[in-house]
Amino acid sequence: MSTMFIVLSRKTVLRAVIALAAALALLVGGCLAYARAGAADTGGGAASSQDTDYIKWVDFDVPYELLSHALDLDIASHDTDTPVSWIELLAYAASKNGNNWKSYTAVKLDETVKALQEGAAMEDLTRDLTYYDYYHEAYSAVLGGLVGYYEIEVPDETAESGKRWEARYGLKGFSPIARNYPYSDFDDFGSSRDYGFKRKHLGHDLMGAVGTPIIAVEGGTVEALGWNQYGGWRIGIRSFDQKRYYYYAHLRKNFPYNKELEIGSVVQPGDVIGYLGRTGYSVAENVNNIEQPHLHFGLQLIFDESQKEGNNEIWVDVYPLVRLLYRNRSTVVKNEETKEYHRVYQIRDPAVPESPPATATSPARSTAASAAASGG
Repeated sequence: MSTMFIVLSRKTVLRAVIALAAALALLVGGCLAYARAGAADTGGGAASSQDTDYIKWVDFDVPYELLSHALDLDIASHDTDTPVSWIELLAYAASKNGNNWKSYTAVKLDETVKALQEGAAMEDLTRDLTYYDYYHEAYSAVLGGLVGYYEIEVPDETAESGKRWEARYGLKGFSPIARNYPYSDFDDFGSSRDYGFKRKHLGHDLMGAVGTPIIAVEGGTVEALGWNQYGGWRIGIRSFDQKRYYYYAHLRKNFPYNKELEIGSVVQPGDVIGYLGRTGYSVAENVNNIEQPHLHFGLQLIFDESQKEGNNEIWVDVYPLVRLLYRNRSTVVKNEETKEYHRVYQIRDPAVPESPPATATSPARSTAASAAASGG
């Protein structure tokens, strides 16, 4: 009897240990997910710096192939009875797969669209998904300004100007490199940098020739324009919804920018904003200390103004986005008198406000933030 009692007790203890371990795993997993997600800001706008209820971290890991397919599904359905949003599709997928895209295929996106076309509502599909609201807000911040309705000039030999306006729906964001200018790149987000101090590369480098026209990916307001020890001559542009800060660094020596730009200038998606170079890594201005000419392109997400500069910045891997934006490259032409490049085909983007919202400008970022963001 005593032996049987001991055996049963050991089994009981073992079951209890297993149950406890499982419970702890769920608790830890939930805490980690919450820490990564933060508490979703459901108020629809930027939170105040006193409000702690905003997203603190974003891992944007959606592969290019799924970004591309989701965009195609959005565009194909926009003029039907059941339009689908690529942001909603991707947020639903992320909340279903736990942000693990290794085995997630385009077929699953097709299945979601089919369910919606057959009468399902996204609200019903996502009702029991704990982190759908988080992913929806996070992905809206990353992708929110890239797709929609717009008008753009297109070639027309029958028109006196050689161009006409055409209304479109689709990708209205542009590649940061102008059409017909070659470049090379790879996914270098998070790689090591050591100028000044050891740090991670929080942007994406596009290698090209000095003088290559650099393009505004999205419309916005110029918030930074000038020299930075790490990024050299650089431009920072804030999206009109205030969620995205686009950073373009290592611009050309002596002639880095479109001469019309200044802090507070409004740019349209597809505008020429500057020229590729190799400036930076120097306290002195206008110095070429970068070995290989390239554009350092970065995207910072801002859910609260306290995240703009400092240790709470959120930079995302833009390599998949750059691949997607290759679809849409701005055609440019050179003015031989001014040596300035300008876009050939103008755009009318309804997202561009008549009077852009005032934002806090910051010609200089904190040392650590600048280094991490521009460490190309």
